[in-house]
Amino acid sequence: MLKIYNTLTRRLEPFKPIDPNNVRMYVCGMTVYDMCHIGHARVLVVFDVVFRHLRHLYGPEHVTYVRNVTDIDDKIIQRANEQQVDIDTLTGRYIEEMHKDAAALNVLPPTFEPRATRHMADIIEMIQALLDKGYAYRADNGDVYYDVSRFEHYGQLSGKNPEDLRAGARVAVDEAKDDPLDFVLWKAAKPGEPAWDSPWGPGRPGWHIECSAMSTHCLGEHFDIHGGGLDLQFPHHENEIAQSEAATGEHFVNYWMHVGFVRVDEEKMSKSLGNFFTIREVTARYQPEVLRYFLLTSHYRSPLNYSDVQLENAKGALTTLYTALRGITPAGEADLDDPLARRFLDALNDDFNTPEALAVLFELAHEINRMRSDDPAGAAGRATLMLRLAELLGLLYQAPEDFLRGGSGEGGPSDAEIEELIAKRNEARKNRDFAEADRIRDALAEQGVILEDGPEGTTWRRE
Repeated sequence: MLKIYNTLTRRLEPFKPIDPNNVRMYVCGMTVYDMCHIGHARVLVVFDVVFRHLRHLYGPEHVTYVRNVTDIDDKIIQRANEQQVDIDTLTGRYIEEMHKDAAALNVLPPTFEPRATRHMADIIEMIQALLDKGYAYRADNGDVYYDVSRFEHYGQLSGKNPEDLRAGARVAVDEAKDDPLDFVLWKAAKPGEPAWDSPWGPGRPGWHIECSAMSTHCLGEHFDIHGGGLDLQFPHHENEIAQSEAATGEHFVNYWMHVGFVRVDEEKMSKSLGNFFTIREVTARYQPEVLRYFLLTSHYRSPLNYSDVQLENAKGALTTLYTALRGITPAGEADLDDPLARRFLDALNDDFNTPEALAVLFELAHEINRMRSDDPAGAAGRATLMLRLAELLGLLYQAPEDFLRGGSGEGGPSDAEIEELIAKRNEARKNRDFAEADRIRDALAEQGVILEDGPEGTTWRRE
């Protein structure tokens, strides 16, 4: 049985979907004003594994995954003004780049990808419901605020005490809210900013209300899983619970999942700190699958330390797995009752323990290498199982030769040049000119190309 650590209850719980024929998950996606960084990549990859495993357990047709896009907020407006473009042009550009990054990382598209600006009617309807029920109020400055004091369970997700929060809170001079903890649902229009019509005058939504409106529109008032980065636990997800449950009168979400931070020099990677690396920067130096593997080497709730050493380790690990598959033609059906398959699936069922699942892939690689010569049929069967399990992690999706030859190749010989040099080396060996053969091998090694001689001839890979 799948077990998930529920941030709301702070314990590991058996996963019991509301409807096994309609398992529903919502994940807070990107605010699209810049390129995605490695922290975003971790959220994309982690919930892609969750999506894949849920599809395995319940069937692809029975799982709905919603990952939203925030395409209106202060940062977007500021960036659009800096670049002198309208917000649709800016957000459209970065949504396209986000999709390219996700595809490069072998992230499956979500079932739905709602955008905040296309759900204004849902947002306005939810704000009106909160006003009608007395959970919101219009301030003197034209903004609409949520009244946190009206929601009895505020702080349950984050474990924060409202009174402690009030004691340390400061209210900006220009804010007209009644309580330091109250948060904005609708911002009155300011000169030069995009605005939408509403019963309270032109304006735009606050950040928190967007996700409540989009998630309930796509998944209903009560659904199974809500996820996102750990930084969203408070106040974003706390506020989502407050406004959603107040508006609908229903329990909002059963299981809350939060992904740990990516750190650089023991500090959280973020755009605001200026210590972030974009996905595009990293994948210019390493194959995207190397980055994906690295992101799965630590349990999703734990911090993940980014460094070139870690990426080199990930590259080496993938090289080991692909080398085991090299020259093997998978055969037959994967036996998911095999003991190693059960260990792999048990690892994913244990709150998506990807490090343990990866360890099983290496055991299969070891078996393939052991069987390669004496039991080729057995090796082919283990390769089939290895690929089937790796698919649940979104790994080993390339042909082995494509990965092993897929280094950057920057400044090095082309594939055709390498093949030509190997042919010359083979000719030199045939003529017993071993000095020339060694010279060619060493020259290629200096350019990052490793030759490997075997019973079936010479293969190569880039370092």
